[in-house]
Amino acid sequence: MSPAPGAGRTDVEAKDAREPANGAAHPPARKAAGRSPVARFAALLLTLLGVAVFIALGIWQLERRVWKLDLIARVEARVHAPAVDAPGPQSWSGINADSYEYRHVRLAGSFTGNADTLIQAVTELGGGYWVLTPVRTDRGFVVMVNRGFIPLERKAEFQARKPVESAPVVVEGLLRMSEPGGGFLRRNDPAGDRWYSRDVAAIAAARGLGEVAPYFIDAGASVPGEWPRGGLTVVHFRNTHLVYALTWFSLAAMLVAVLAFRGRRRTETEE
Repeated sequence: MSPAPGAGRTDVEAKDAREPANGAAHPPARKAAGRSPVARFAALLLTLLGVAVFIALGIWQLERRVWKLDLIARVEARVHAPAVDAPGPQSWSGINADSYEYRHVRLAGSFTGNADTLIQAVTELGGGYWVLTPVRTDRGFVVMVNRGFIPLERKAEFQARKPVESAPVVVEGLLRMSEPGGGFLRRNDPAGDRWYSRDVAAIAAARGLGEVAPYFIDAGASVPGEWPRGGLTVVHFRNTHLVYALTWFSLAAMLVAVLAFRGRRRTETEE
């Protein structure tokens, strides 16, 4: 007996016959809607705020760069200018770092014996001490003078020497502002005679010197082979403001790119 027409078709074949060829009878369900409009608006607002902050920081760094370049030019001019008289008491109230620091100055007077102060320091010659000695000028006021640097191994030898004579001296060097407080994580200890910064007011009080100039003078280069070694002032200003500005602007650009990408993706999803 011949089989009935279609009797040899399997159940799978029959099922396939009932379904459309392109398989579109059961399209995948669309993903649930994303965040609410309020959440999207808050995210947009925060992103725009971040862009504005980064741009503002970049502009601020550019302004700082202009200020730093101007400062460097002014300091270079002061350092190489002819020496002028060290400021007297009538000028002390107006002395500040921007207008006076690193001026090339001169004073005449005499060292005050037995009043040296050693301040811990690290220089191109290694670890050691700055030697600050007061000078009573022939104009009647007292100025602390940084005579120079001595290495650690010469401390005992230096302290065993006789105090500097009170003979007349002329000092030329660079005006520096006082360094109150101490060094990094180390406070000055006047009672223990341990000093980590050139704090002229505190040193004067500890030595009983009375009123002194609110600055000190870094003496110029000394005779080769002599200690203390003068002329070691480092005139250097870090100027990385352009790098910082580019960093802030780059971060702003990244946020804008993220914002554009998310906006494009949301548009494609809604289509």
